[in-house]
Order: sequence, then structure tokens, then C-alpha cells
Amino acid sequence: MNRVDVYKGWCKKCGICVAFCPRNVLSTGDDGYPTAANPEACTGCRWCEYRCPDFAIVVHKDEQTAPATDSDNG
Repeated sequence: MNRVDVYKGWCKKCGICVAFCPRNVLSTGDDGYPTAANPEACTGCRWCEYRCPDFAIVVHKDEQTAPATDSDNG
């Protein structure tokens, strides 16, 4: 399973990552910060990471279950 980390010290709670997640992995928590409410649905597309204006979110791909891409193969 892929893992999504949110660095709350950098996050300004803009919601862009939640809005761009195509699999509804992220949602807004009670504290206003994004949280991985549905982590098993994460495909590792990294849309949340690419769209974050503050670099506050990082997707860690599970190498055992994530599909290989051209960049993974050299």
C-alpha cells in the first residue's frame, strides 16, 4: 500500500490536494488538515504531491504493489 505523508508545519490547509485526488484518498480532517482517510485506494499517482503549492505532501510508493513506470525501469 502507498503512504501519504502531510507535513502540517508546511501545510496551509488550502485543500488543493483533497480536490485533485482522483481516488478520494484524501479528506479534510477535523483540524482542517488533509488526511489519508482511504489509504488503500491510493494508486501512487502523486497528483496531490504535484499540486501542493507548499510541498507539504509526499507520496511514498510501495515498491511491492505499485505498478512499474518507465521512470522506474531506468
